[in-house]
Amino acid sequence: MSRDGHPLMPCHPARARELLGRGRAVVARQVPFVIRLKDRTRAESEVDGVQLRIDPGSKGTGLVLTDEKKETDSRGAVVTARRGLIAVELQHRGEQIRGYMRQRAGYRNRRRSANLRYRAPRSRNRARSQGWLPPSLRHRVDTTFSLAGRLCRYAPVTDLHVERVAFDTHSMAAGTPLPAAERQRGALAGTSTRAHLRGRWNSSCAYCGASNVPLNIEHLRPRSRGGSDRISNLVLACVPCNRAKASKPVDVFLADRPELLARILQQARAPLGDAAAMNATCWELTERLAALGRPLHAWSGALTRRNRHAMGLHKTHTLDALSVGRLDHESGDRIVRFTGRVLIARSTGRGSYARTTPDRYGFPRLLRPRKKQHFGYVTGDLVRAVVPSGKWAGTWTGRVSVRARGQHSLTTPEGRISVSFRNLRLLQRGDGYAYDSRSEPGRSSSRKKG
Repeated sequence: MSRDGHPLMPCHPARARELLGRGRAVVARQVPFVIRLKDRTRAESEVDGVQLRIDPGSKGTGLVLTDEKKETDSRGAVVTARRGLIAVELQHRGEQIRGYMRQRAGYRNRRRSANLRYRAPRSRNRARSQGWLPPSLRHRVDTTFSLAGRLCRYAPVTDLHVERVAFDTHSMAAGTPLPAAERQRGALAGTSTRAHLRGRWNSSCAYCGASNVPLNIEHLRPRSRGGSDRISNLVLACVPCNRAKASKPVDVFLADRPELLARILQQARAPLGDAAAMNATCWELTERLAALGRPLHAWSGALTRRNRHAMGLHKTHTLDALSVGRLDHESGDRIVRFTGRVLIARSTGRGSYARTTPDRYGFPRLLRPRKKQHFGYVTGDLVRAVVPSGKWAGTWTGRVSVRARGQHSLTTPEGRISVSFRNLRLLQRGDGYAYDSRSEPGRSSSRKKG
């Protein structure tokens, strides 16, 4: 960044070490690492601008800063060379939020129904605002927008390129493209769930084959383990088998009967929750990113896949993000560089609003302190600990979990250690993310020739 706080072009880590060593720059932020020059303004610098390319996903999103320059190849033709400068992999916590919402609903359902006076149910036709999304999906949009805005604040982003895809879940469930007439008819067209299952399982238990007994609708993958009410996840089970299976996965329950397990799993298909999440958030994400004030370009997933295959790159979120956008391979346009290290930003949240910690049944087990800051630190802060003696003597850097007594817990690559607040030094305030890094895989051997 410039002396007046405006973003400049990214530089090599060796150049950053040189500027810091000469005293020409200071550290503005630790993660992602940002320096601020002390002797140069934006007007005195040459800023060409970079592009931000985003590959959204259900569980993770890739964000890459790139620059494109015109070069002359060996034949004298002018081609576009795209370089990856900074790569970030954002890991969402939508499944965790979904689990918390389910747990809260279970607690409330029990409180309203167990040993309490009659309470009239709430209306089921409550209106929702325009553009409403469930919290687990809203989180994906908000975190992607937040991290994109942060990169725009620290880098001179001139335009945004985002992959916008929509999945045909009906054809994916059928395993083949469907014509228009069949697209309007699902598995339950003209029947009910129970009648469909009775016909499929011959009105008998799927696990023991018992017939002429009461049958329950049973989930192959329990809802407590992320299963859905999709028809391919449902079977008929007698009461004893349903109770014996309980919340076990079907492969554990039928581990000693592999033939029966294989026959039951023939009807089970891959879950479509990730595809449904992408369909629900793709347009909302595009509208939010347009609010950053940069020109926004939306591209198809087929174009991203074609660019990645032509360049021989592996399948990762960050390499997909690097491949987003038009590349004229016929004219010689190519990707000449990708980052060797990827910054991983894992969403952790900023704590809980709950003032009590419940037990497994939802009853309050202990009270939580109303103060979040203890001895100047908050859970999630990035700190550096200098331990003078003992088993963990040395210098450690990581996220801290605070305790009221001042003996905080520090997350390190070798595990969690207990450190006194007197030995800590704050590097960066917690922002709801835990940071790590990984290496980017090299080029794939399946690169197209010619």
